[in-house]
Amino acid sequence: MGGVPEGHSGWTFLTNHARVLASIADDPGTRIRDIAARCRLTERAVQKIISDLEQNGYLTHTRQGRSNRYRIEEGTILRHPADAGLTVAGLLAALDQQEDSHETRPGQGAGHQGSDGAEEPADDDSMSATRSVRVGRHRVKS
Repeated sequence: MGGVPEGHSGWTFLTNHARVLASIADDPGTRIRDIAARCRLTERAVQKIISDLEQNGYLTHTRQGRSNRYRIEEGTILRHPADAGLTVAGLLAALDQQEDSHETRPGQGAGHQGSDGAEEPADDDSMSATRSVRVGRHRVKS
């Protein structure tokens, strides 16, 4: 079992709650231990944050064997009055923009090459009746 992650002095732009939520968005089946390592928090701190998020309706979980599978309630409105109207899905999409800009290099399309070397189209849900938002490596239906 690892020790307490090294501390950080000063302020940051993102809260620990946002970091934990983004980590869960990237992998809904992730373990608390892995979230703690990724966010540089203790496992106990992550447990408390997950409890806060569940109590306030931002997150739910179901047991799958010995693991939890988390579900983000993407339509939930953020708490702060200055964020009026911004949803969890909107926050996660904004956080994900930086990651997306690094995934597609200049000069490359959004598609990828198939086994025959020809470019295949990107995954497009535009024909779907529901809107999807890319969250981490996953699409969240809204």
